[in-house]
Parts: sequence; structure tokens; C-alpha cells
Amino acid sequence: MHPNPAFRTTEPAALRAFAQAQGFGMLAVNGPDGPLAAHVPFVLSADGQTLDLHLARSNPIARAALPLPALLAVQGPDAYVSPDWYGPQDEVPDQVPTWNYIAVHLRGTLHPLPLEALEPHLDAISALQEARLLPKPPWTSAKMTPGAMPRMMRMILPFQLRITDMQGTWKLNQNKPPEVRARAAAALRARQGQTDGARLADEMDRILPPDPA
Repeated sequence: MHPNPAFRTTEPAALRAFAQAQGFGMLAVNGPDGPLAAHVPFVLSADGQTLDLHLARSNPIARAALPLPALLAVQGPDAYVSPDWYGPQDEVPDQVPTWNYIAVHLRGTLHPLPLEALEPHLDAISALQEARLLPKPPWTSAKMTPGAMPRMMRMILPFQLRITDMQGTWKLNQNKPPEVRARAAAALRARQGQTDGARLADEMDRILPPDPA
């Protein structure tokens, strides 16, 4: 997490909402020969105390001696910010490039789950994501040929991260004057095809003070 407190977010509801909205992150643990990492979809509990995920049986983390301390990093939009976007040199002197981004870190202990937890977990992930694709009729595992789902599930295992700490960084030029931040946001939004830039610009505009007019 960024050390500048201006960029830190500690509100649990905001951290939970962001992590669940992303639904995908990088899981990391310490292995015998160095760090191990895996990129995983997940479902976060409503209270933010547990996070369910699955791994391929062949994944080194799945074969590690669990439980283990673990970190799950959830990355949001990010984009390079040019100093030229802040304004004229005589008005905003001596600026340097930076990178704006949003990220949440979930720390805790990774535990294996019983095999009977796997199918409900997979159904929960697909239900959550399919709901975002409406009005498309939701896909469910019931559409599969009988026996296909159990056969595929033999290749993966369920796990749970029992969360002890949540931290977030919303690095959106909060250390700049509002009018300077607004210029940078406008420049990000103007970049054609830059989805992350537009999302960051929306977040930057969201923290601007209201127009007194």
C-alpha cells in the first residue's frame, strides 16, 4: 500500500465493495523456494471476514502445507499521468510523472476447504458474474451434460482466505489542488480507448469538491 495517508482508504464498506466488484485478484504466499502467486476469481463474504476461491490441483499453492499466511491483491484501474496534464509550467511548476491506481490488499490465513464446498463456491462465482450480464439469460451449471461438471471439478480444489486485515489505496492526485486534479482527469478521459483512464478520471472527479456555483 502507498505510504502517503492522503491516498489510503480504511472504510471497511468501501474496501469490501471494491474487492467484490472486481472479483479477481493475485493470491500470494511464501513458498519454500520463494514467493508463490496465483491469479484467482473469488467471492467475498458480506461481512468481509472470509473469501472463497479455488485453485488447480497442480498449482504450487494448492500443494503447499496449509494453512499459511496469505495476501490477496485486488487491482483496479491504473494509468500513467503526464506532468503536462496538470497545467502550464509557470502555474504548476516542477511536476513529475506519476501513476494513478486503485488497489485493495486482503491479508489473512489461507485454509483448504472440504471438497463438498467446491460446487456451491463455483455456482456462487458464476451467479455473481452472470447477474452482471443481464438481460442475457444467466448461465448455470445445470446447462451442462450430466456428469461433465463433477469430472471437471476433479481438477480444482476449494480454499478460503480468513481475512485479518484490509487496506486500500485510491491514488488519484489527492495531493494536488482540485483544479489541477480536474485537468489531469480530463486528459485521462480524452485518451481514446483507454478504459482504465476513463474509470480513473471518474474516480478523480468524484473526489473533487462541489462546484460553489
